[in-house]
Amino acid sequence: MMRRFAFLEKLGPLLALVVVVLVFATADAVKEDGGRFLTQRNLRVILAQTAPVAVAALGMTVIIISGGIDLSAGTAIALTATMLAYALRENGGPISAVILSVSIGVLCGLINGALISLLGMVPFIVTLGTMTTFLGVAKIVAEETTVRPALDQIPEWLGNLVSTRAEMLWFGLPTGVWLAFVLAAGLAAVLHWTVFGRHVFALGSNEQTARLCGVNVTATKITIYAISGFFIGIAGMYQFAKLSSGNPVSGIGLELRVIAAVVIGGGSLSGGQGSVVGTLTGATIMGVIASGCTLLDLSNPIQDILLGVIIVAAVGLDQFRQRKMSAA
Repeated sequence: MMRRFAFLEKLGPLLALVVVVLVFATADAVKEDGGRFLTQRNLRVILAQTAPVAVAALGMTVIIISGGIDLSAGTAIALTATMLAYALRENGGPISAVILSVSIGVLCGLINGALISLLGMVPFIVTLGTMTTFLGVAKIVAEETTVRPALDQIPEWLGNLVSTRAEMLWFGLPTGVWLAFVLAAGLAAVLHWTVFGRHVFALGSNEQTARLCGVNVTATKITIYAISGFFIGIAGMYQFAKLSSGNPVSGIGLELRVIAAVVIGGGSLSGGQGSVVGTLTGATIMGVIASGCTLLDLSNPIQDILLGVIIVAAVGLDQFRQRKMSAA
């Protein structure tokens, strides 16, 4: 019985995605000017808009599986995007600028991981503090304005990372979407086929037991947050590609969408539960809701309400699973 429940639980996010797609497709079809939802163009737009959140959520997946949380993800993304824009504006070169952006992301992760593991501090409090710290650093770098490189300083491949223009597509999708798939496949392999991956799940299931089993908890936590920082740096590249500039405040609130993608995808805030496929599904559900509401001329508050309902439902299912496991 429990095995059957676990199987259905894994299918839950995918079934939710199917239901959401069918609901919006049906609603769009009955509109007078409908029929735009289930089109290749709209699919490309949804995936292009989903990719930045999905990439950042990949790193958050590792953190949540380990039993942690990162509230600084949004401002860290804005910081890395701002540093990328600054480096381009100062003629640092596109490759150097990208390396700097990703390095800053990893550094942000290392700072969070070190404070949490070495000082034994609660992840919620640490990342709440670093959230405002990263925002302040980004404002200093940008001199409290938006950093705008000249158009000729932005390489074509970076500026068109999430472009849905036909001439910029690669096998029918933006290059940024393919990059997200590659990163997801790599992370899935690490989580399921390496010793480190087993340590991440063990840490989230029971930290004390993991320590007794020989897991180096301190080093593992620092590595987890550093890996998340790497994905944050890549997400900053997406953020810059969308805006063609670095805005220090562009990441405020973004961490909620990143965390929501993991939770909707079946990740447990209690730790020990989560998957790459689930996270991608959760991010896609949010993208479908945004696209569907736009096509149906529904206001942003309606989108927020729908997303909130889905998040509450996902957390409720997680609590139900926890009670089932405790009873067993």
